[in-house]
Amino acid sequence: MQHQASIMSDWVLLGLIAALVMLLLLTIFGFVVYSGLFTEVVVSAGSPPVGSITLAYKFRVGPYGESGQLFTDGCSISSKLCSIGVYYDNPHTVAPEKCRFAIGRILSEGDAKPSEEQIKRFQKYGFKIFSFPAPSHVVMATFPFTTPLSIHLAVNRVHPALDTYIKERKLCAHPRIEIYKEDRIYFVCPLARQGDFYVPEMKELERKSRAAAAEAEDAQTDITGADTMSETSSISMEATTDSRDTSVATSILLPFPASRGREEADNRSEHSYSESGASGSSFEELDLEVTGEGEGAPGLLPDMGYTGNQEVTDKWTKEPIAAERGEE
Repeated sequence: MQHQASIMSDWVLLGLIAALVMLLLLTIFGFVVYSGLFTEVVVSAGSPPVGSITLAYKFRVGPYGESGQLFTDGCSISSKLCSIGVYYDNPHTVAPEKCRFAIGRILSEGDAKPSEEQIKRFQKYGFKIFSFPAPSHVVMATFPFTTPLSIHLAVNRVHPALDTYIKERKLCAHPRIEIYKEDRIYFVCPLARQGDFYVPEMKELERKSRAAAAEAEDAQTDITGADTMSETSSISMEATTDSRDTSVATSILLPFPASRGREEADNRSEHSYSESGASGSSFEELDLEVTGEGEGAPGLLPDMGYTGNQEVTDKWTKEPIAAERGEE
């Protein structure tokens, strides 16, 4: 009897353990589902969910994984404000140590102005103040923000959906802006005036990058031009030597036709050079040619447009457009 009782107690114990494990697994599963595991990600284009904002931010260059500490810094100063993250580079194609981002808190929205007390409090801890205008049109998506796990689920589910939507429609939408507001995470990608969403540090890095690229291009052009000149000089010297040897015979046999042919050749060469210079027409002229009767080079513009889209795939960012260039 005692032996049977001990066996039954063992089975009861094992049953209780199994029940607890099942309850634990169900709790974890419910927590993950509540965090947004099965939430459908809907991407759309249209009016933004937020207007103009003033934010306190810190700018960093490095892996996006380091943004967590900046979010914590902002929350420790004021837990009642909404968090915001602005990510300028595509982490799939840009090295982690070169990714650029700004993290902070939204101090005010719309026509409201932040209090001087808030501004001084954030500036005391190394935050800078900047304002974003209300974007006119954006690509956007939302995700539940119910638990800390929601952030990881959103990053792994929403960004791929945004990438697919933007790529399929060949849109230029950047940077990626994440706004954590109440129980939702808003993912916003401006479709116009992207330069307005570049914080000053980002604008300065872009200016330096363009200046370095221009210097490298000028240096390469100088080297190529010098090589071309040397090759042209050697060829012309050889041609001059040969022409001296044959000039006498040529002038005796064909005095007038040869000179006329040379003049015509020179004229054709000069005319072709000017034509080739003029053929480098502006994009507006090319657009008129293509959208007109379909003459000229109808396949040129689509290729150019595709190349332009390819440049954006390396980074979510593109060189600041009209708004920023106006500042320069």
